Amino acid sequence: MARLAAALLVLLAAAARAEDTPYTFDDPARQQTYEQLINELRCLVCQNQTLADSHADLAQDLRREVYGMVTAGKSREEVIDYLVKRYGDFVLYRPPMKDTTWLLWAGPVLLLVLAGGAWFAMSRSKQRALASTLTPEEQARLAALTGADEVKRT
Repeated sequence: MARLAAALLVLLAAAARAEDTPYTFDDPARQQTYEQLINELRCLVCQNQTLADSHADLAQDLRREVYGMVTAGKSREEVIDYLVKRYGDFVLYRPPMKDTTWLLWAGPVLLLVLAGGAWFAMSRSKQRALASTLTPEEQARLAALTGADEVKRT
């Protein structure tokens, strides 16, 4: 049992030390470009993680690839174009507005409008149902309580 615990401790210590190699840059502008890119590009195997946040092997490979392109003098746009050609728009956290992605941009607004319309229609039908079930005495009492001349029947 003690051997198992010792082996587990060694494995955990090795895993804790396994971190990405920090990349060095001669030019602060290139370092800033690299940082922006890895914070804007999506890890392709993780859910909602950027390359900077992910510890996946593919993310490490992509960070290494981005580092190589940035240190080789490639511009931000060239790096993004290369990765989009290779992996598609999914690699971008903010996909461009295209014929194939318009629903991504308009979808939330459309859902909000549909939900508002459904809420409005349901509240109107409840008002109609309530007004149609009241007796004349209840309608008069409701009108007196609300200050209305009379309860509208629709």
